[in-house]
Formats: sequence, C-alpha cells, structure tokens
Amino acid sequence: MEVKPFKAFRFDAGVVGDVGGCIAPPYDCLSPAQQQQLYKKSKYNIVRIIKGKTTTSDNADNNQYTRAADYLDTWIKNGVLKQDPLETIYAYVQDFELANAAVPDGDGQTDIQLKRRGFQRFSFIALARIEELGKAVRDHENTFNGPIVDRLNLIEATGAKFGLPFMLYEDDQNIADEIIENAVDSRPLIDFLDEQDVRHRLFAITAKDDIEAISKMMQDKSCIIADGHHRYQTALRYLKETSNPKTEYQMTAFANTCHEGLIVLAAHRLVGNLKNFDLRKLLADIKEDFEVTRFEFGSPHAKTEAKQKMLAQMKAEHNRDKNVFGVYAGNGSFYAAVLKNKQAMDSAAPERSRPWCLLDVAVLHKLVLEKLLGIDEKKLASGNNVEYIKGTGNAIDEAIAKVDGRQKQVALFMNPVKMQQLKTITDAGEKMPQKSTYFYPKIFTGLTINKL
Repeated sequence: MEVKPFKAFRFDAGVVGDVGGCIAPPYDCLSPAQQQQLYKKSKYNIVRIIKGKTTTSDNADNNQYTRAADYLDTWIKNGVLKQDPLETIYAYVQDFELANAAVPDGDGQTDIQLKRRGFQRFSFIALARIEELGKAVRDHENTFNGPIVDRLNLIEATGAKFGLPFMLYEDDQNIADEIIENAVDSRPLIDFLDEQDVRHRLFAITAKDDIEAISKMMQDKSCIIADGHHRYQTALRYLKETSNPKTEYQMTAFANTCHEGLIVLAAHRLVGNLKNFDLRKLLADIKEDFEVTRFEFGSPHAKTEAKQKMLAQMKAEHNRDKNVFGVYAGNGSFYAAVLKNKQAMDSAAPERSRPWCLLDVAVLHKLVLEKLLGIDEKKLASGNNVEYIKGTGNAIDEAIAKVDGRQKQVALFMNPVKMQQLKTITDAGEKMPQKSTYFYPKIFTGLTINKL
C-alpha cells in the first residue's frame, strides 16, 4: 500500500472559534435529528457539505451538492478553511471508555456491575494510492449503488474529498504507533470532546524521517476496509471516470490491528413488521438447533439481573468459541441460545466457507432470520423488518424499550466479531452479512479535507 503526506485544508480556530463544533460523524451515521443538531452547533459545521439539507424546490442548478460547493469555496475564500503549509501525515488519537459486559466469577456467580475501562486508539491520516479490491485492499461488506452515486455527486460538485475510509493493517513492530505516541507530546492541531465523551485529537507529523518510516512500513502491507466501504468504492469509480492525477489517491485513516485500542463492538438486531409473529413458535423452533437458557424476571431489579446474566452467558460462550445470541421479546424473560447443531449451517449455507459459517452473525441470519422468520437477503436489504442497533452506550436498553413499547417484536443481541475472524473471511475473499461489525469510535469528518 503506497501512502504519502499531503497538505490538508483544516478549520482555522482563529476564525471559527471552537473547531470541535465544525466536525461531524460520518455522513452515513447521521439521523435527521443529528443533522439538525450539527446545523445549530456551528454555522461552519461540515454537515452542510457532507449531508446538506434538501428542499422541495431543489433543481439541477440549486441543490445540496451545489450548496456544498458554495460553502467550500466561500469558507476557503474567507479563511474559514486554510491549507497547511507542510506536507503532513496526521496522527489521529481517540480516547474513550467502554463498559465491560458482566462475566461469571470463579464460583459461577454473575457480577452484574458494569465496569468502565479506558481505551486509546491510534490511527494516522495520509493519502493512499487507490487499488482495485483484491490483494492490496480487501473489503468485508457489500456496497450499494445509491450511496456511491450520492458521494460521486458531492466530489464532482466540490472537487474535494471529505470522508475518511478507515483501513486496518498489521504491524507487530508498531512503527507508526510509536511515531504517533511521540507526536502526542506536541501541541494538538485539534482537541475536542464529542457527545459520546470521545476525545478526538489531531497532531502533525512533518519530520521527514517519520514520514519515510511510515511510508516504508506500509509498502508491503495489504489492508482491510473496516469502515467506509462506499467512500472507497466512490474513490475507485471516480478515478476511472476522470483524468485528474490527484484522484489516484484517497485520503484515508489507517489503524494497526496489533494496537489494543482497536475495538470492534456488536451490532444488535431489532425485528418488526412481521405478520403472524408467534414468540412461542419461534422459541420452540430455535430449540431444534440451539440449546436455550431462560432468565426469568418479575421486577425491574430482577429484569436488570436477568439481562446481565444473559449477557454474561453470551460472553462466556463467545470466549469458548461457541455460536450464541440473546433474545428478548417482552414476555418476562431473556434467553441465551447456543448452537448445538453445527451441521445446520452446512445445509443452510452450502456455498459458504467453514469460517463464514462459524460467524455468530451468519448463524443468526441463516438459521433464525431467514429460516425461521422468513427474512431473506432481499427483505434485509429493504430495511422493513430489521433495524440495526450499534452496541454502544445504552443500546441494549433502548432496544429492550422498543420491544416493551411494541415498536418492535423481538430483539436479538450479538457478540462482536473477533478480529481474527475478520482477517480470515477477507483473506478468503468473502463478505460478511450486512452490519456484522461496528468499529468504535467512528472516524469523524472535517478533521482534514483533501482539495483536488
């Protein structure tokens, strides 16, 4: 993988004040409510460019893309965005905390107290030569044409790239991580705390020796796209459609799989809008291929204990490499279902590799969503029956509340995909089911802008 430094355009604190108010999560993570909040946060927030509001009067000459171009041009003209004077690789450091799920102690009892642990993730932002998907760059999720066309329209209107594909490489010598660690001692270019209490800091790496060390280290690396599949596919398509030599490179964030701050969280499933849904029948059918443990409750306190016992068993089975998922449907119980019939996946997915069939999310999709609930890949893509809940903060409690409020029929809780599973699947050229991974925290947009 060829990487090189660049001179990014960045928000000037002397003009905008709080630079953190100008940065945003990735465009595809933003709900309409979050979009509105970012509009209010600062008149210079990058959301106006990456996911601008639309109106009923939009036309070919006045729409979210032309307005994005106007914002970019005006901000550069007025000094809101300024280009760095030196060729730079940017160290991106994110500090965050996560609550550990309850686990059984040595006596087989469950500690239901959630403990928070601090993490620090290192990544670096550089320009990467765009490669066809294959040996040098491997993906693990399918992409759709709609989002690619949307991002293409934005690039063509603005002549710039804003979002960062997030790629993983493996380096047990930690060459870039050590350089980033040294950079942390310098004054940050950006330092802000987001709404999830994640601290984002950006540092400049400009020393020639450091840039050469990172570039040399990356030369023989192949990378996995962890996040931003549509952003990378857009860059690939744009390269094929234009003769601009600057389009040969994509602004990208890279993280080392050997770094302990690289965290993959679960993505849970909420199922709804199913006709004739019968929980008793679902549980009975699940028991054909799964060993099911029930955790009953009769009070709010007991409900919390039951939930934690389910999560504890899920984690314990996950650590034993067992396929497991949790179930809640508002009937006074939580359930943990552990796959007992491994051969069930052979008939459910005969065209898939053994490592793919051993994914918890593959087991859930094939043996439960598809086989028992009739939600096949086409129905999944429609988005009418399954909502994906990211495993952060109060995600599980929010999912439970939606079931209790009859907004959804059943919640299915997942363990995170293991990093080795991700590597094995991508090495084999396979793709995981939709929303299999959730890398946390997200790589924010607006830290650096690459003007073409």
